[in-house]
Amino acid sequence: MDRIAQLEQFLAQQPNDSFLQHALALERIKQGELALARTLFETLLAREPSYVGSYYHLAKLYDQLGEGALAEKTYETGIQEARKAGDRHAQNELQMALDELLDR
Repeated sequence: MDRIAQLEQFLAQQPNDSFLQHALALERIKQGELALARTLFETLLAREPSYVGSYYHLAKLYDQLGEGALAEKTYETGIQEARKAGDRHAQNELQMALDELLDR
C-alpha cells in the first residue's frame, strides 16, 4: 500500500488527526496534487489554528500558485500563532520565509 493510501486509511479512522492530515497534504504536494493539498492544509488550520507547522507549507503552496497576498497573510498568521505557542524556532522560520517573499 502506498503512503497516500495508508494515510487516508488512518485518517478514515481518526479524521481530526492534524498530524495525519498535514502528512497527507505533504504527500499530495509531492504528487503534484496542489489543489488537494491546499484543501487539506486549509481544513486543518480552520479546525486547529495552533498547528503551527502547516502555516509554512500552506504559505509556500500559495506562493507557488501565484497567490502572494494569501502567502503573506498565512505567514503573518503563522508568526502570530507561533508567538502565542512560544515556539521561537517556528516563528523565526516563518519570519525568514515572509521576509524572503516580501524581498522579491
